[in-house]
Amino acid sequence: SREMCSRSSMSKSLVLLTISMTYPRAILSFSPSLRLVPRSLSARHHATSLGSHFSSLVSARKLANSAGSVRFAPQRLGDLRMVATSSKQQESKEEMEFVPLPTNDESPELVKIRHSSAHIMAMAVQRLFPKAQVTIGPWIENGFFYDFDLQGDSFEEKDLKAIQKEMQKIINKKFPIRREIVSREEARKRIEAQKEPYKLELLDSIPEGEDISIYHIGEEWWDLCAGPHVETTGDISGKAIQLERVSGAYWRGDETKASLQRIYGTAWQNEAQLKSYQHMMEEAKRRDHRKLGQEMDLFSIQEKAGGGLVFWHPKGGRMRNIIETFWKDLHMRSGYELVYSPHIANVDLWKQSGHFEFYSESMFDQMDVEEEVYQIKPMNCPFHVLMYKNTKRSYRQLPIRWAELGTVYRYERSGTLSGLFRVRGFTQDDAHVFCLPDQVEDEILKILDLTENVLSKFGFTNYEINLSTRPEKSIGSDDIWDLATSALTKALERKGWSYSVDEGGGAFYGPKIDLKIRDALGRKWQCSTIQCDFNLPQRFDLEYVAPDGTSQRPIMIHRAIFGSVERFFGILVENYAGEFPLWFAPEQLRLLPINDEVVPFCEKVAEDMRLAGFRVEVDSSAERLQKKIRNAEIAKVPLTAVVGKKEVEENQLAMRARFTGDLGAMPVEQVKTKLKKAVEDNKSFVDT
Repeated sequence: SREMCSRSSMSKSLVLLTISMTYPRAILSFSPSLRLVPRSLSARHHATSLGSHFSSLVSARKLANSAGSVRFAPQRLGDLRMVATSSKQQESKEEMEFVPLPTNDESPELVKIRHSSAHIMAMAVQRLFPKAQVTIGPWIENGFFYDFDLQGDSFEEKDLKAIQKEMQKIINKKFPIRREIVSREEARKRIEAQKEPYKLELLDSIPEGEDISIYHIGEEWWDLCAGPHVETTGDISGKAIQLERVSGAYWRGDETKASLQRIYGTAWQNEAQLKSYQHMMEEAKRRDHRKLGQEMDLFSIQEKAGGGLVFWHPKGGRMRNIIETFWKDLHMRSGYELVYSPHIANVDLWKQSGHFEFYSESMFDQMDVEEEVYQIKPMNCPFHVLMYKNTKRSYRQLPIRWAELGTVYRYERSGTLSGLFRVRGFTQDDAHVFCLPDQVEDEILKILDLTENVLSKFGFTNYEINLSTRPEKSIGSDDIWDLATSALTKALERKGWSYSVDEGGGAFYGPKIDLKIRDALGRKWQCSTIQCDFNLPQRFDLEYVAPDGTSQRPIMIHRAIFGSVERFFGILVENYAGEFPLWFAPEQLRLLPINDEVVPFCEKVAEDMRLAGFRVEVDSSAERLQKKIRNAEIAKVPLTAVVGKKEVEENQLAMRARFTGDLGAMPVEQVKTKLKKAVEDNKSFVDT
């Protein structure tokens, strides 16, 4: 126990000696930060037998139930194996707290630091690699990058240290950074003198009449740039910059153009922010859904099938079913009807909807079927529109709320694919509401309530909300835009949520609300969207019969809460680091039989629990108990139960909770009761 570890070294030695004498085959390892977690009743039995040898130090009961310094994992009934552990999972769960870092939107000064850091890096590169030609170097989320043409050469990872060292020299000199407005002719003259062909192309892309600005770093280096920047290189802390990696890139993102070398870096206002960011990135690597998805056997992407196509394995399939069942049930209780639509449609549908004209680059190729041309759907919206149009509608029927978990397919370049976050086939949690103009505000409020209910179920309660209004180019009358924008605004105010306004940031066919969630690392994820649409009702001539008998155009509201099931699941994996709450865990309880004789009992208990709706597995492998426990740890199973002869005789389970440790022996029916209550109340097994 912790008390034991705080006593004199003589006391510690006595404990070690006593255990070694009693169990010569035990492997002992102690550390001040270790935990005592009995893994089973067998471990408790061993601890109790030790009590007579050092009762003066710590009672056997305390040893068996302590949260102290040794983890008991009996290798066999006749052995005791004691293995030290720092329990990284526990540390990350209980101790890691990430202070939200400033974003570019929140800190204009941070934008300047990152933009200037990109310029300083380019200057350092051209000092060290005189043949390097510069292209573009913007600030991005968390940092910056710059693309270079090394004319056949390439950067190596070791070059980053030399470049960063050169950057520090430039920072130490505190060179002034000044802006100069020049004529197009003067800019061309200077760029040609520097032999920078990429800058010439950028110059030609600047519209006539716009200022052409050059930013100088001292008298040595300059770049064609619109800014903004800090005033001197000394305004940046070299200890708050870190060059991260080198990657390939194409000029202007076009695979047919020149291949470039890109250097990424991160930059912050001070060293403390950099350290916090680096800490967060290390934790993000540990939580990477691609890694955890493989380790926990949740999903895969098979090369033979093609990139960006997700295979849901049984455990991942269980979790997807939980998500979708919850989603469907909640929608039906909220007045939605579930609909289902085809995966392909005649190309004429996509032409009428506008997708063929404006979205064809993201659609897969056409297929000819009996002299007709079809395409796989990239969106569900036109199908719902056709269903609306299938029947004559009255104002008395509105609002109509239809929801669909519809799988769509969109072409993405192979280089942009990323786990579940960027795929080619995914399931959208789509819903469309067809309503009267005076119903829009109430419908938006109901959608906001539904969104909160869905996201909070999965632990997301911190939102960032943005309202985007009418852009310069748009369709629809002033009256309909004013009505829709006012409805979205009033619904947000009635909900009591704070929000920011992106003036002119809406789609050409209607205003929208975007909602971002914040995960355990403080990262923001765009998930939910509520979008008014004046385009599709017009293109498909949607109507309803008004009270006066005239035909009127309904308002159409698009809405997604997850965005896509795949992407949201990836966010969940990383948010929980695979340590899912009990109600959502793919495997809630794993039974660990000590020998083959007790396997039938375990199988019977598991079968009964599955019939009761619980997700229970039995590890009937030939592995030793220690390995079974380890496998359950790797799989992040919330609850395990060691089963031996005594448990079978007494119809009990020796329960253990992940992170909490030994819970003692419980009757099987008590376990079922506690498990049922824990799942229903969305609590841990220990807290019920």
